[in-house]
Amino acid sequence: MVYQHEIPSRSKLYFAKSAKLKREIESTTASTLEKMGYEEIVTPLFSYHQHESFSDKKGLVRVADEQNHEVTLRADSTADVVRIVTKRLGRSSATKKWFYIQPVVSYPTTEQYQIGAEVIGGSFCDALNGATKLLNDLSIDGIMQISNIKIPHILNQKYGISLQTLQSMHIEKILQSDLEWIDALVGINKIEDLQDLDMFPQDIQDELVALREEAKHIEYNNIVVSPLFYAQMRYYDSLTFRVFKNNALLATGGTYTIEGVEASGFAIYTDECIAIKMDNQ
Repeated sequence: MVYQHEIPSRSKLYFAKSAKLKREIESTTASTLEKMGYEEIVTPLFSYHQHESFSDKKGLVRVADEQNHEVTLRADSTADVVRIVTKRLGRSSATKKWFYIQPVVSYPTTEQYQIGAEVIGGSFCDALNGATKLLNDLSIDGIMQISNIKIPHILNQKYGISLQTLQSMHIEKILQSDLEWIDALVGINKIEDLQDLDMFPQDIQDELVALREEAKHIEYNNIVVSPLFYAQMRYYDSLTFRVFKNNALLATGGTYTIEGVEASGFAIYTDECIAIKMDNQ
């Protein structure tokens, strides 16, 4: 029996203070992004092509249109923004910087509110500094982790370290690899550790240099460098970042390529920001 006051598991309800905080967060970030030269976009809740962005489609909420074509509810904003901007808007808009404030949903009844931005042709720092600017305006700080997703793939494909081992951060097993430089790679955890890279093979060194060069332009104090970080991602394929506070994930972003379009972007997780502000009141 479902009572009249019940709501589905992992769906969202905001009232009183939380509703006010949600409105204030969205208003503040929208104003900041507009001042930074972003245009707003609101994508459809329903999509014919959303499934193309997911290798595992179990999380998609599916319905059918009047012709019985499969339609999915918005489970991700990035791919749809890039697709709509480059293929539908096309020459009608010269804007390369877009932001959105909208929820995504996943099966069976999970809602997640996000504030996101995409920069067509943008750099890693475009995304990272945009996210940190918003968090600063919201008076929310955290630990920033920067990584290069290419490094775990090189370790897997060329040096035989499994992605599962890297994803679980099984340090003891990683250190057992017959690689004379693996201890030094595991030991990297701050920007200063990226200065002397001569002990690494050229392929690893190149990706660490890419991380180091972008790090020079980061306007943030509390930074952790994690060259071994690996997680399954739908489109981020190179430099990535995450921001945490009290084990809550506040923001993610990085560079990516979707259907041949190179871009960068980020998402700030509204629900986690609200929770932190509620705790501080």
